[in-house]
Amino acid sequence: MLASPPDFSGGQCVNKIYKIDKKNNKHKLITTMKTFNFLLLTFYFLLSSFFCFAQVETPALPQKGTILLLNGYAHIGNGEVIENSVIALENGKLTMVADARIVKFDVSKYDTIIKLEGKHVYPGIIAPNSTLGLTEIEAVRASVDEAETGTINPHVRSLIAYNTESKITTTVRTNGVLLGQITPRGGLISGTSSVVQFDAWNWEDAVIKIDDGVHLNWPNLFSRWNGEKNKNYAKSIETITTFFDNSKAYCNIEFHPEKNLRFEAMRGIFNGTQTLFIHTDYIKEITEAIAFMKKYELKKMSIVGGYDAWMVAPLLKENNISVVLKRIHSLPERQEDDV
Repeated sequence: MLASPPDFSGGQCVNKIYKIDKKNNKHKLITTMKTFNFLLLTFYFLLSSFFCFAQVETPALPQKGTILLLNGYAHIGNGEVIENSVIALENGKLTMVADARIVKFDVSKYDTIIKLEGKHVYPGIIAPNSTLGLTEIEAVRASVDEAETGTINPHVRSLIAYNTESKITTTVRTNGVLLGQITPRGGLISGTSSVVQFDAWNWEDAVIKIDDGVHLNWPNLFSRWNGEKNKNYAKSIETITTFFDNSKAYCNIEFHPEKNLRFEAMRGIFNGTQTLFIHTDYIKEITEAIAFMKKYELKKMSIVGGYDAWMVAPLLKENNISVVLKRIHSLPERQEDDV
């Protein structure tokens, strides 16, 4: 089979294909035609796809005026549900959440009235201990910015690495997750987290609570894989205590001619303006973390994970220590635990 170059004529593309008929020893001419318009259309779509890029949603304008939501199911957040609710907002602030049957209100005073018969209204969800905005695609190293090199990094701030143009934050926002505690990972002391909202142009606009706490990863006493004792446990604890001893001594002095960024980042932990978040799960490590808190007279501490926290609930309550649970839909870690 032989083919000739395409012939563009009369607005059409004509390909002439010659097929050899061996039986009759003749050449048969087979002509296939594709319209020039089809080629133009194909070229247009290829060109359009080249210039089409996904765009981040534009942040919403500040809410102005007064809005009234009527007759919906209002979920307060503490387990209470108001079936026939009235919710009022003014300039972006909640001014009333109540039962419409027992409170008095003037409908004429509101600019916008929305009737929510049969619909449910929930408070915005806050995602604690999250890497949203720090990790985009785990398989692409350039899009993962959740950890720094080194083991002691309290001065590393997750806020300045937070990416407001993340496609993931846009997705979770549509499911009611409006704020998150953006938390670094890795090392013994990962860094400092901040609370942000997911509808902003940049991290300066997104921040709700800047540098709310420092995150410490308490080493495991035993390996979770084979149950053997962690040979580096004592060494890791010594590294942590040495750093806290030095940083506390440094922070006892208000002014230093030469600043140490790692020690400076610990001032809020010792003066009570920041929370020390200790990531640990098991009862032995939790009790040692509580003793660690008492040793350094820390005012604010929270356990992150806390798989065995229920076993020492009175001790946690006595020391005013909150617990941020791990993923509650994950499977149990022990065979004897309930699913």
